[in-house]
Amino acid sequence: MQTPSMAASTTPFYYPIPKSFLLSSPSRFKRNPSNLISCSTKPISSSLQTTNHRIQKQNLPLPPAFEDSFLLYQFSSPTEDPGFSNRISDGEPVELAIRGVEDDNKSLVISSNMWWADLKAALGQRINVEGIVSSVSVIVKDRHLVLPHVSVRDLRYIDWGELKKRGFKGVVFDKDNTLTAPYSLAIWPPLRPSIEQCKAVFGHDIAVFSNSAGLTEYDHDDSKAKALEAETGIRVLRHKTKKPAGTAEEVEKHFGCASSELIMVGDRPFTDIVYGNRNGFLTVLTEPLSRAEEPFIVRQVRRLELALLKRWLRKGLKPVDHILVSDVTPFVKDPSDL
Repeated sequence: MQTPSMAASTTPFYYPIPKSFLLSSPSRFKRNPSNLISCSTKPISSSLQTTNHRIQKQNLPLPPAFEDSFLLYQFSSPTEDPGFSNRISDGEPVELAIRGVEDDNKSLVISSNMWWADLKAALGQRINVEGIVSSVSVIVKDRHLVLPHVSVRDLRYIDWGELKKRGFKGVVFDKDNTLTAPYSLAIWPPLRPSIEQCKAVFGHDIAVFSNSAGLTEYDHDDSKAKALEAETGIRVLRHKTKKPAGTAEEVEKHFGCASSELIMVGDRPFTDIVYGNRNGFLTVLTEPLSRAEEPFIVRQVRRLELALLKRWLRKGLKPVDHILVSDVTPFVKDPSDL
């Protein structure tokens, strides 16, 4: 089934791998014993004076590419910085110089932490370790958790009014490839009327629960969650654990009801559907909006998920029972009604 093309106006939102991670030490920067940190039994004032004298005598510039790399820079001694001696006047106490070095080191630590957070975000969105571990367990003993209660092409096929009549109180959406194209902030244009209908039926009782925006590990300052909320007008739930791991405690606290009264909508059987079924939601599986925007490894994993899902359905495997409904056919709109 072909997926309608995305509008060109969708705003890209991704996590680039930090430039400093890709930098390597330039070939012209040769290994030199004077560039290594050494231990000495001499008093620190004597060591600093000796270091300053050697730096002033050699007057070696630090390569610009090396300065840009926080990872490499941390393995050099701050006292070997050619600018270090220039920042200390002849009459300035050594204690002030040491404090200056400590301040520089603090700045490096902060920058290094930011660099590491960016790298984790870039890689973590592509490799879900928790998901891999959970998938192994599901394949071995909990295959029924992969099967959704409802399967539709996209959100336009869901009858929100009928779900409300059956006693459901709120809707939880995955983000990437369910509401938006991967790494985008904007709702996929053809879905906007359905989202407005959902808002009209459930009011403020709808939210996004994503492994990108709102996940503490990769969105520690809430910037991605706030940007998505501003763009879509939908609350983004903050959480600490990647789907499919974790409980529904944070979701239930937000909605003020049991998870069995909520609907989990997502495009990944081994992530969104397993999480939803494990925690008692009514689960709805949609087709991905755009595979073109996904990383290669995600596309391959998705193919494997779909093949396993079809195989188990052919063998007669059934989804987990839901306490509120047994017949889900009223929740799916007839294509002719769209």
